[in-house]
Amino acid sequence: MVSLRVPAWMIGILSLVVMVGCTEKDGPSSSPSAPDAEDLPFNPRTYVVPRPSTPIEVDGRLDEDSWAAAPWTADFVDIRGPDAPTPRFRTRAKMLWDDEALYVAARLEEPDVWARLTRRDTVVFYDNDFEVFIDPTGTTHNYYELEMNARETVWDLMLLKPYRDGGPALDAWDIRGLDVGVNVEGTLNDPSDTDEGWTVEMALPWDVLEEAAPEGRPPRAGEQWRLNFSRVQWPTTVVDGRYQKDVDTSTAHPEDNWVWSPQGAIDMHRPERWGVVQFSDAEAGTGPDSMDATPNRTVAWALRRLYYRQRAYRDENGHYAASLSSLNAHEIALDDRAFDPTLQTTQTMYEITAPGENGTTVHIRHDGKVWTTEE
Repeated sequence: MVSLRVPAWMIGILSLVVMVGCTEKDGPSSSPSAPDAEDLPFNPRTYVVPRPSTPIEVDGRLDEDSWAAAPWTADFVDIRGPDAPTPRFRTRAKMLWDDEALYVAARLEEPDVWARLTRRDTVVFYDNDFEVFIDPTGTTHNYYELEMNARETVWDLMLLKPYRDGGPALDAWDIRGLDVGVNVEGTLNDPSDTDEGWTVEMALPWDVLEEAAPEGRPPRAGEQWRLNFSRVQWPTTVVDGRYQKDVDTSTAHPEDNWVWSPQGAIDMHRPERWGVVQFSDAEAGTGPDSMDATPNRTVAWALRRLYYRQRAYRDENGHYAASLSSLNAHEIALDDRAFDPTLQTTQTMYEITAPGENGTTVHIRHDGKVWTTEE
């Protein structure tokens, strides 16, 4: 187990804004465009997060009664969606929360558990890893990323907006007080035996996660955040008694990417595709807790489809479309209400709005941020 406590960094200090170099796995250089970005049906996975009945000791073993009672997520799938190959190894996660932290646990089946990287804030997905992405506001801006390998090496960062929208990554940002633990069911870095897998456990303190949260506070029971999990798995071979990556250089993505809520592309930085978690006052194992409908979910997705089409139009024409007809907005319909968007645009910026539920208005702009206002 390792507890990381480092000085706080002021996000507004520009000298600490580091644009992290990324592979296509973390931020594709090409823009998501219609119709490709719209191909995967919009159906983010959901999870109701219960509270523990007793304190959690973060050691990777998950042997508390509360962990036993907390439900597993659905099995991870290929990041591209259900039409892609089924993952070779099973991965599941579960969550708890109390007044101090969000607790995340995962079990990764793996016959050959290995990890090399030991330096904090290195690019951890160059090893097999487990990753957590958290968007407290659901705007797709100001979200967190945490990666960890089987040696408890972590990389934590904050993104002001997705890479596709020009967002810098705050690589110097840290989850102060982060507590993590790994339990290897087998032998780390030993090709002579067959392992069962490894379990991950982490406690993410609210006094850090609240930095980008609504009203700058931890969630309350009944509130929802956007969240996703990812697992990166590299093919390996054994050379001189050591694991070595067996990379197919003819493909852009020799690694496997398995996730909880599919993204529709090999790109975790599409927060609109992440799952939805709802925080509950009920203790784990005390009974089912239903998931509430996400407010304005269908309107926000309809606006996101227009965002994809604006990006494609700009890529082809050098400027944004000045009319909704140029985006074929008439093709987009909602099952539960009329979709009546309004577009305001310049050559370099735009904002599209549409009426939402209960007198609200839903907005999306050129850098992908989506938000709701009340009349």
